[in-house]
Amino acid sequence: MDPGDRDRDPDRDGDFEAFVAARGPRLLRVAWLLTGDAHLAEDLLQTTLAKVWPKWHRISGERPEAYVRKALVHTHASWWRRRWRGEVPHGEVPDAAGSFDAYESVDLEQSLAAAVRSLPVGQRAVVVLRFFEDLSVEDTAATLGCAPGTVKSQSAKALRTLRAVLPVPAEGGERG
Repeated sequence: MDPGDRDRDPDRDGDFEAFVAARGPRLLRVAWLLTGDAHLAEDLLQTTLAKVWPKWHRISGERPEAYVRKALVHTHASWWRRRWRGEVPHGEVPDAAGSFDAYESVDLEQSLAAAVRSLPVGQRAVVVLRFFEDLSVEDTAATLGCAPGTVKSQSAKALRTLRAVLPVPAEGGERG
């Protein structure tokens, strides 16, 4: 008998499944922005969800998305520390809404994704949480387990780097 089977609660399972169905696409996008690879992002999200599921009865009443997002970032950091990073993955950005307009936004999305992937892992985590997940400085600091000042300084460094490598808009609002 699997130790997890004796604690199975149909209500908890249903709550967890509903959470994954509702928040999974957004969490997958965060995972993709952290890893830069669609397959690694799926693995990262599944690994994280497998880690949090046994604790779901404690997490679900609080702020489950924040907890899972923090676990996602920490799991990615542990993968990043131990994984060889000689290859640079690339691919399409999965859209959280499920639709992707390849003709209008692919150049900007690909440039932005490549620029974000080039950032050091700490700056990348700050950019993803602050600007893609729209977390406050305080929430980002809590997720990363650091001081708000660290989030601000890492954010400033990351934005300076991104501004230097991303195309500048030409006159008339078009990307150059």
